[in-house]
Amino acid sequence: MIVVAASDEQWNELTGGRAGITWQRVENSAAFSQYKHAAAFFSLHNNEILPEFESLKKPVFINSVVQTLGALTAPENIYRINGWATFLNRSVWEIAGTVNEEVDAVFKSLHIKINFVKDEPGFIAARVIAMIINEAYFALEDNVSSKTEIDTAMKLGTNYPFGPFEWVGLIGNKNVLALLQQLYATDSRYKPSELLIKEATENN
Repeated sequence: MIVVAASDEQWNELTGGRAGITWQRVENSAAFSQYKHAAAFFSLHNNEILPEFESLKKPVFINSVVQTLGALTAPENIYRINGWATFLNRSVWEIAGTVNEEVDAVFKSLHIKINFVKDEPGFIAARVIAMIINEAYFALEDNVSSKTEIDTAMKLGTNYPFGPFEWVGLIGNKNVLALLQQLYATDSRYKPSELLIKEATENN
């Protein structure tokens, strides 16, 4: 059994096409303690770590793209994953945390290949995609082209599944901005576009 606290979109993306698993959906992560016999837990609400997670003694995977395990002072049974839209239904995942056989077994049962990466903000793929989205906003600021035309050019030119503006619409500009701001604090390359800031602020 794998217990999941998630939005409808996250739930559908995580469980869709992954048969042979006993999935248990709960309203929130506080309900995990009712299922201590489960093999693993997915807490897909941003950065959520509850004190009782450590007592579960099983892997708990949290959606924390921006905040690291170190910054969250997470216990050893906590693992970071990317729970952004379009990432949960992939066949290969990045994961941060302590490597162990129990985690390997969980992901083998899900038919997901995992790559353990450094515990750094954004992992690898999310950093790259956030930068692509940011560059698309800079191009829009410079009146290079329209959002639709930039999306079309990127899909045709790079064979990406989504254009940058389609992607930010799925992921959420607030999420992309939060990652860029975190990275920009130590690296000027990640300076967010003013237009992206404006749109994310207006949406809030």
